[in-house]
Amino acid sequence: MALLWNGIVDGVLMGGVYALMAAGLTLIFGVMDIISVAQGIFVILGAYLSYSLEQSAGISLFVGLLITIPALFLVGISVEWLFIRRLGSSDRVPMSILVTYAVAIIVEGVLNLVYGTQDTELHASYLTTSVDVLGAHVPYMYLYGFALAVGVLGLFFYVLHRTRFGVSIQAAVQDRTAALLLGVNVKRVSTIVFGMGTAATAAGGMVFGATLPFNANSAEDLISRLLVVIVLGGLGSMAGALIASIFMLVVEDVVSAVWNPDWSTLIFFCLMAAVLLIRPEGLLGKTEVRTE
Repeated sequence: MALLWNGIVDGVLMGGVYALMAAGLTLIFGVMDIISVAQGIFVILGAYLSYSLEQSAGISLFVGLLITIPALFLVGISVEWLFIRRLGSSDRVPMSILVTYAVAIIVEGVLNLVYGTQDTELHASYLTTSVDVLGAHVPYMYLYGFALAVGVLGLFFYVLHRTRFGVSIQAAVQDRTAALLLGVNVKRVSTIVFGMGTAATAAGGMVFGATLPFNANSAEDLISRLLVVIVLGGLGSMAGALIASIFMLVVEDVVSAVWNPDWSTLIFFCLMAAVLLIRPEGLLGKTEVRTE
């Protein structure tokens, strides 16, 4: 029972972190109709930037986010402006996969050149201490990471539903042509949204690097998990990404804790397939197609 409870608690907390990493991906898809497979390498880039600030300047992990989040935002808008904006509308989704995959390969090569291929870990005093949560021993970093995820996701929600820019985003999501006729600068909205989605990887990457060893090749497994999250949750739904992330991590951690770690990923994918057979659009996905 203790192992089961520990697996549930760990799964919920880390599920929030995966939701943070997937939120940017699903936001980008919802607004721009593209799939950015570079999201995984941007997470790893965020982790390496936190590592560099910690090692070279002695800047703590959370304070370093004040630098890494704007830095990844600039990376995101640069990638959108240089590559994504030039994609045609007829083959936008498949071409976005190819273009962002090429970006991912380039960034991965640069990271391997700069940092090497060996595993890297982030260091801080709170990474080696834990707290008892109703009998479950939970690392403080899991709690801090979950709180950070809630904060960033809450900020996304506020921007989308409580600001004028959020109204522009929702207009672009529902009907791009009508949004243009109403005076919404869809290109500018798309650029900022891509920057926001990429900036979120700075926070997710810091937590990811603080809880697991990583190298540039870690992005390959990570992007597959993030894609599963947004498909299972429903493409374009951040609430669905949160539910799917928690579901995924709870299943994996519980199976790993009470049965066998080797079966955890397989069990999850079987459950994912079962859910999609019943509801192909995902948990909170919509069946209607928006107007261009």
